[in-house]
Amino acid sequence: MTHPLSLALTTALALAAGAARCDPTPPHLPEPLVADYQIGGSYPPPAGVTVVVRHHTALPEPGLFNICHVNAFQIPAGSAWQPDLLVRGPDGTPLTDPHWPHDHLLDISTAQTRARNFLMVLPMLLSCIHKGFKGIAFDSLDSYSYSKGRLSLQDSAAFAKLLVSVTRDNGLLAGQKNTPEMGRYGRDKIGFGFAIVEECYLWDDCAAYTDVYGPNVIGIEYADDLRGTFADACADPTRPASLILRDRMVVPMGHIDYVDQHC
Repeated sequence: MTHPLSLALTTALALAAGAARCDPTPPHLPEPLVADYQIGGSYPPPAGVTVVVRHHTALPEPGLFNICHVNAFQIPAGSAWQPDLLVRGPDGTPLTDPHWPHDHLLDISTAQTRARNFLMVLPMLLSCIHKGFKGIAFDSLDSYSYSKGRLSLQDSAAFAKLLVSVTRDNGLLAGQKNTPEMGRYGRDKIGFGFAIVEECYLWDDCAAYTDVYGPNVIGIEYADDLRGTFADACADPTRPASLILRDRMVVPMGHIDYVDQHC
C-alpha cells in the first residue's frame, strides 16, 4: 500500500511537471553577466544590467534574465506553517537564523519532514514558474549550520534535490545560495547551474564558488561590512564574474539607505 505522504509528494511533483514549458532544457546565464540584486524591492535596473534577482512575490523585469529568490529553507515567523515542520530547540521554541532572527528554520531532518515541507514550499516555486522567471535561487541552504546539530549538510542537499528537480523539469536554471562547503556536489549531484554568494570577498572564499561554477557566479558585498574598498574587491582575481555592492537591507532605489555599485 502506498503511503499517503508518498502519494501526495508524487502527485505534487507530477502537477509541477505539468507546468513545464515546451523546452525543459534550462537556459544559460547571459553574457556579459551583469546582475542586480533586488530582493528587498523592485526598481528599474541600472544601465547595462542583464540579470535581475527579485523576490518570488515580485514580477520579472521585461527584456532581462530574471532570477526568482525563494527562501526555501526558512519561513518568517507568523507564516501559515505547520508547527511540527519547524526545527525546535531544547525549550520547544523554534530555532531561528541569527542573522535574521524572525526567520524560523524548516525541519528537513527526515524524508517525511522534507516531503511535507516541500509541499509547503512548492507554491512559491510554481509562482516563479508561472510568472516567467528563467531561474530560481534557493536561499538559506546553509540553515543547517544554525540548527545546533539538528540538521546536517546532507539534509540540506536532500531537500535541495527536490527543489531543483521541479525547477529543472520546468526549464528553469537552479541556483545555489552561499554554502561553499557544498563544493562540486551541488553542481554535479543536485543540479545547480549557478551560484549567488554573499560576502565571499569579505570571507575570502570566492574561489570555492568560481572554481565550481566558473563565470556563472553572482556576488554581493555589503557596504556596512566591507573588507578594504569595493575597488579592492573588484580587483580580486577570484571574485565572481558579476560583483555588486549593496546596502544590507537591499532597499529599492530612492530609499535613503540605497547603495548599488557594480564592478
